[in-house]
Amino acid sequence: MIHLKIERKYMAHFLNAAFDSGTASYCRLGNDLEEYSPELSANVEKKNNILGQTSITIDSYQKQGEVAPYYAEKNDPLFEKLQAIIDGDLTLDDLKTDIVEVKLWGEASANAYPAIKEECYIEIVSYGGDTTGYQIPFNVHYTGVKTKGTFNISTKTFTAA
Repeated sequence: MIHLKIERKYMAHFLNAAFDSGTASYCRLGNDLEEYSPELSANVEKKNNILGQTSITIDSYQKQGEVAPYYAEKNDPLFEKLQAIIDGDLTLDDLKTDIVEVKLWGEASANAYPAIKEECYIEIVSYGGDTTGYQIPFNVHYTGVKTKGTFNISTKTFTAA
């Protein structure tokens, strides 16, 4: 049996730049990013009993991803929202949006691929940068509220299953 590795470009991440302000406006993360790997921090509880046995319980995950560097580009809806967060010192639900993970190696139907949409919050880490360009690195904090469905990469629309 031949095992084919899946190239990284086939796991796509689309962040909703409209946040909660109406019609979704999905932007694919990846320009200038060499890596995007959401990290899973598990809540692990270990107990030893008097028989010398260990039981392990994993009851939840806290997931987050780091988008760094992120270079600002004029007329990019994601840049405009990130700049609005900085300019307005936005907090709480003003930082709430969603991100869609699209499995481009999956079975497609009319340009729609298997996907999972997850609610998230955006945390701006800093802004400014060096001579390579204006940068706004940020973290994506996932809430665990997920919806399975499909994502059409041509129209950039998510459809719940």
